[in-house]
Amino acid sequence: MPPHRERRGALSRAGWMGMGQAAGASALEVGKILAVFLYLFPAVTLQCKILKCNSDFWAATSGGGADSEADVEFCAALREYSNCVTRTARTCRGDLAFHLAQHGIEDLMTQNNCSKEGPTASPRPRHPPQRPLPPFQPQLPPQHRPPLLPPHHDRDNTPEPDVCHYERRLASSSPRGGGQPNYTHCGFFGDPHLRTFTDDFQTCKVEGAWPLVHNKYLSVQVTNTPVVPGSAATATSKLTIIFKNFQECVEQKMYHAETDELPAAFADGSRNGGDGHGASSLQIVEKVPGQHVEIQARYIGTTIVVRQVGRYLTFAVRMPDEVVHSVEDQDNQDLYLCLHGCPTSQRIDFRSFRAHAAAAAAASESQAQSRGGGSSSGGGGGLRPGSHPGFTYQAALSKCKERLPVEDMYFHSCVFDLLLSGDINFTMAAFYALEDVKMLHSNKDKHHIFERDMRNAGGSHRVAVHSHGVLLLLLNLLLLVLWTEGCSTHL
Repeated sequence: MPPHRERRGALSRAGWMGMGQAAGASALEVGKILAVFLYLFPAVTLQCKILKCNSDFWAATSGGGADSEADVEFCAALREYSNCVTRTARTCRGDLAFHLAQHGIEDLMTQNNCSKEGPTASPRPRHPPQRPLPPFQPQLPPQHRPPLLPPHHDRDNTPEPDVCHYERRLASSSPRGGGQPNYTHCGFFGDPHLRTFTDDFQTCKVEGAWPLVHNKYLSVQVTNTPVVPGSAATATSKLTIIFKNFQECVEQKMYHAETDELPAAFADGSRNGGDGHGASSLQIVEKVPGQHVEIQARYIGTTIVVRQVGRYLTFAVRMPDEVVHSVEDQDNQDLYLCLHGCPTSQRIDFRSFRAHAAAAAAASESQAQSRGGGSSSGGGGGLRPGSHPGFTYQAALSKCKERLPVEDMYFHSCVFDLLLSGDINFTMAAFYALEDVKMLHSNKDKHHIFERDMRNAGGSHRVAVHSHGVLLLLLNLLLLVLWTEGCSTHL
């Protein structure tokens, strides 16, 4: 085992596991990232105690001592850190900080030849950390923030090596050099509406912090807040993306955006993947200042679009199917919305909402005509309790039709959002979400999703569930018959 002092120095050079080549995060890097998450998501920490585990580990490993003693103490502290993280699994499941800590522990165990079995160490508060964690710079007032670091032009103008370009790497690994990736798309916008990688379209509640994407190469988490007090519908006010180390191409980078803060740089002020030869394979491009940012991650064939429309953020991604399914924890994949959609308990049946609004609008129209008053123009016509009085059903249809002439799910989501919130900006959120689909989705025949497509998908699912239920019933009847015959024989 390397001396304690050398080992702690080497930790800062370790990276995460990436696409077959190991690199790992140091305890210092894990601490920095988790401290950032404490700042970004303070509400999450009320239930998830992962940051307590992190601070205890820091306290237990901040002391010195003889090398052999320090080695034993470090491994003991690492085992206690692992036990602490395991105890938080139920309340922290799906939280990015929790998963980062898990992977950091695994890497540190391997790098320092620590066994998983053995004594554990308690925190030692008498030894303070060698240095405090740095402040999270992107959240400082603008006048105190570090300037954006210009990209390295000599590297930007030099093509990245094949290993840092997904399509070239895939082509070179194919027997005939003709491998073509299958690209998929996920979008998240509005109140909010989710289009999954499998082209399922859902409307969800998902208040608070939720993971959209989580695989070997990057993680995306959003924080959603209620659009209207007392309403189940929410919209995205914060978004965090973590790009993990990948071979010699990119260093680990974090991007964070929130309402009125859509930076054109990563959290460290840089705009590319670092100082490596493949740094240009990860770049941020500002399309419209404060409104539209595009992140190109060519080393994994991924493009991400982040927008601010009105007071809320939208997210869209184009990603190879291979990367989408490069999951690290099969048991927890049901939590990642872009892969499996929102949990059933978090879904909103906005079609019923729209049908209710249409029926109420028709009834209001009929009553107005029977009284000789003509068409109803009241602000609240056609809205059920809890809806915003800014738009009638017909007014919402007309406004959405201006930007979305095709009556697909994006059009209907626009109508839903206007009826619920009365915020005209949601019209543009739906419009830009569809524009992002046209840019990012590889199949132009699937740009539009229609309600009949969703009904057909739901019908197929119900048939499958029904068939499964019938099979279980037949098996139970067979077992009952066999048991009855067995009892008759013994009697």
